[in-house]
Amino acid sequence: MLTGHVVETIEWFSIGTQTVNLTDEEANLIFSIMRDLSGEFDHSGVRRRVGQKMLDLLKADYFASYVWDDDAQKFVSCVQINMTDDNLRSYESHFQFHDPITPTLQRRKKATPVSEVMRHDRLVNTEFFNDFLMRDGLCYGMNYFAYDRGDNIGDLRIWRGANREDFTPRDAKIVDAVGPSLVNALIRAGSAIAQFPPLRFAQIADDLGFTVREAEVADLLVIGLTDDDICEKLGFSKPTLRSHIASIFRKSGLNRRSQIAQFLSEQNHHL
Repeated sequence: MLTGHVVETIEWFSIGTQTVNLTDEEANLIFSIMRDLSGEFDHSGVRRRVGQKMLDLLKADYFASYVWDDDAQKFVSCVQINMTDDNLRSYESHFQFHDPITPTLQRRKKATPVSEVMRHDRLVNTEFFNDFLMRDGLCYGMNYFAYDRGDNIGDLRIWRGANREDFTPRDAKIVDAVGPSLVNALIRAGSAIAQFPPLRFAQIADDLGFTVREAEVADLLVIGLTDDDICEKLGFSKPTLRSHIASIFRKSGLNRRSQIAQFLSEQNHHL
């Protein structure tokens, strides 16, 4: 464990016999990520906490994470940092089906800079870049897809703005080294929520007119989290939470929190 003053860089074994030299700041962030990954968080909470620290670790600006729904053949259960709900809904309804990079990245079971599958000068000429990525300022990306026995159980999509440089092989090694712990944490989180209804608000958000964030809040209310817990997990204030809850009630026709789980259960029975 690092305490007090430590050497400026340390050698950290990442993959096989390869090593990566880390600064003190990088080492402390990685240890913090590993501590989080050994804790008890729900599936979205795992991805959000790792995502925020990955942004700090990799000097990046934007984060999104999805889970692949093999039956529906689409990405669901979004977690995001510094991206807009409207833009993410356009991804979920349109751009994920017209995405020139993610299907290739998804088949790679290691962290991969986007420029390894499509040169940046080609990417910037696509509709995907100009009408989706650049609307929120995303420019240089790197993806990591977590797998459990062949199933894609979650991903990390990390992006930098145009004022930064592209990701490097060193950056990818750092993410790959965290990968096995992320997989284990997602498996634990998935097991922990098995007792709750299989249907989630994130899956029916479009039908209800919920934003991505409203669906996240509704799903956290279903599993009984307190206001403080929800604000900590999603990174916003109580007034913002109350605004989301009011919108959830308005769009669903409900008026009490105690009705939300029953409402979701009824939707599940109608499927």
